[in-house]
Amino acid sequence: MRLIKHLLRQSRTLLVLVILTGTVSGLANTGLLAIINSLLSGRGSRTMLLWSFVALCLVVPISRTLSEVLLSYLGQDTILEMRMRLARRILAVPLRRLEEIGAPRLLATLTDDIPTVSNVVGLVPLVSINAAVLAGGLIYLGTLSWKVLLAVLALMAFGMVTYQLPVLHGIKLMRRAREFTDVLYRHFRALTDGAKELKLHRRRQDAFLEQELRATAQQVRLSNIRGARIYAIGASWGQLIVFVVIGMLLLLLPQLTRTDTATLTGYTLTLLYLMVPIQTLLNSFPTFSRASVALERIERMGLRLSEEASREAPAPPELEPRWHRLELAGVSHAYHRDGREGEFVLGPLDLELRPGELLFIAGGNGSGKTTLGKLLTGLYLPDEGEIRLDGQSISDQNRDSYRQLFSVVFFDFFLFENLLGLDSPDLDARAAELLQRLQLEHKVSVRDGKLSSTDLSQGQRKRLALLTAYLEDRPIYVFDEWAADQDPFFKDVFYRELLPSLKRAGKTAVVISHDDRYYGLGDRVIKLEEGQIVAEREAPAAEPRLAAAQTS
Repeated sequence: MRLIKHLLRQSRTLLVLVILTGTVSGLANTGLLAIINSLLSGRGSRTMLLWSFVALCLVVPISRTLSEVLLSYLGQDTILEMRMRLARRILAVPLRRLEEIGAPRLLATLTDDIPTVSNVVGLVPLVSINAAVLAGGLIYLGTLSWKVLLAVLALMAFGMVTYQLPVLHGIKLMRRAREFTDVLYRHFRALTDGAKELKLHRRRQDAFLEQELRATAQQVRLSNIRGARIYAIGASWGQLIVFVVIGMLLLLLPQLTRTDTATLTGYTLTLLYLMVPIQTLLNSFPTFSRASVALERIERMGLRLSEEASREAPAPPELEPRWHRLELAGVSHAYHRDGREGEFVLGPLDLELRPGELLFIAGGNGSGKTTLGKLLTGLYLPDEGEIRLDGQSISDQNRDSYRQLFSVVFFDFFLFENLLGLDSPDLDARAAELLQRLQLEHKVSVRDGKLSSTDLSQGQRKRLALLTAYLEDRPIYVFDEWAADQDPFFKDVFYRELLPSLKRAGKTAVVISHDDRYYGLGDRVIKLEEGQIVAEREAPAAEPRLAAAQTS
């Protein structure tokens, strides 16, 4: 029922047409059965029966083909709409919430649940056809003998009730298998991200494969097998009910009431014909159950995402890029760190930035440097305090526009192969100039806004991320340990050439770094410890290297 409601929301007209054409095909099938039975019993005009037979032989394939063609549109539209809606909601959710949900659960929803729902869409015409055949067959049985039809319906009702009891348990097993799938995706990610560590430690590798990956995969396997077993038993039970009905018709009914041979023949032939639709409908239950569980997970995730996304309004007009003062006033942010008790609290912090400033953020691992960078750029939301730009408070209404002021290269950056969102006519030329400056022109080229390759070392990939940030040409830059993967030569280029060039262009650069030998090149240095600013100092008034860089 949940699936049908979702499809109705997606395309009510298309779904109705799919069901209607499938129903016409099913009823036409039943009509063929009635004609065959009439020919066998010698009832009716043979000429009329012949032309009816020919007409129905044309209706059956045409209606079924039309139903399946319409279904292909419905199914693909459903998949596209679900994927895009989830993608938009994911991007609308605050980053901290996404980190708590976790990439494995999101990937499982996008790559496992959505295809499961789309697979069941293909069953809609098949179910419609067979349901129509079943309904038409029962109607035809009623025309032969309504008393016998009541007995058949009573036995069918008994069969459906007794079938539903194990099916409910089967759905629980399907739901359990889907929950283990989330864990399995987490292990798959560990397998790919931790391949180097697993290769270097055989005992860790064996323990991971057996104790985690195999154990979880085995749970998924067992739950699916048990669920399939229940459905198989239920389907067999449904088939048995049909044979019981036929047996009762042939053995008991003549003893209880006067029934002619033609009626018994019609009932027997019709029930034998209905065995295939009944079996098809029963066999579709597992697929519908999986889809129901998958849609439940998607809606649960979608509901959670939409609740979070509702905190952010549609983006207003862009904020003025020519800013004068950026303040963090009493800003704090708390979160739970894995493997540690209690919450980590960054702040409360008071910090001010101005255009053309080069600020270094120092501190040990876990001191809150990256969290501060995410707060500063609007990716994390303050729990207390506020961020102000030229006196204007940054809130849910303008946070997205505020983020557009920043170009960021985080330590765990992601590199897109296309320079998306950069549409200037001289983009390729500017990129080629920067590639030469970053000494990547022999490895990478840019054509029509697309990088020729990203299959490079980590340090070179970070240089490509820096290229993207430069091409964005935004007023504020944030670099999170950018130089950590660079050789000594490029570290020097970054600190002594690239950062001063940003400063000369009037850009503000916030540099999270452990390279204390370069701190003197900045205008200010702040040091964090356990989420607090414990030191802040101006750079030396006379910094010969920086002065030389600015005048060169």
